[in-house]
Amino acid sequence: MEATRICLVRHGETSWNAEKRIQGNIDIGLNETGLAQAEAAAQWLSTRPIEALYSSDLQRARQTAQRLAGALQLVPILRPEFRERRYGLFEGLTYEQSRTRYPDVYGLFEERVPEFVIPYGGESLQQLQLRVSAGLRRLVDEHPGQTIAVVTHGGVLDIVNRLVRGTSLRQPRDFLIPNAGISWVSATGDCWRMEAWGVTDHLTMVGLDELP
Repeated sequence: MEATRICLVRHGETSWNAEKRIQGNIDIGLNETGLAQAEAAAQWLSTRPIEALYSSDLQRARQTAQRLAGALQLVPILRPEFRERRYGLFEGLTYEQSRTRYPDVYGLFEERVPEFVIPYGGESLQQLQLRVSAGLRRLVDEHPGQTIAVVTHGGVLDIVNRLVRGTSLRQPRDFLIPNAGISWVSATGDCWRMEAWGVTDHLTMVGLDELP
């Protein structure tokens, strides 16, 4: 069985990334740095044999995917299962504001309690994992043996890394998720393999990793 290779691209920088402000499903667009990062990622990938391009339907991912689409001569297919995690009452606040205003809730968030649902429309890590893993499984089933790209978000990439490496949702993050970073994973049946993670060789300045 031939492996399906997936190129995962985190969206470029937004003004809220620079402010360490939690975006979640609030639809923020790229700033000038983010647009330049998206273009750099597009040029870096332009010679790769990528056969299909998918993206979260949030604006910052779509804008990044549009740059890739031009370089790859592909039409982005929007998949809401690759949206950022819903952060509920934290959305629109900085991480420090969230910690100060809602210390008990933030404590559960920071401890990475898998079943904890962030109040006011948020998601738990378990819910996010189910959504993302189902989205990945769908891609592998639809593209056996092919190479495809997905533009997505930091919270989603956190889940992908743990899925591929087999690490717990509770484990503190020991890897970077930079804006416009490029990662490669592959799947053969139910067996996942990490090929590269958070590559930033295409960027003149390494993208932000403002995530906790």
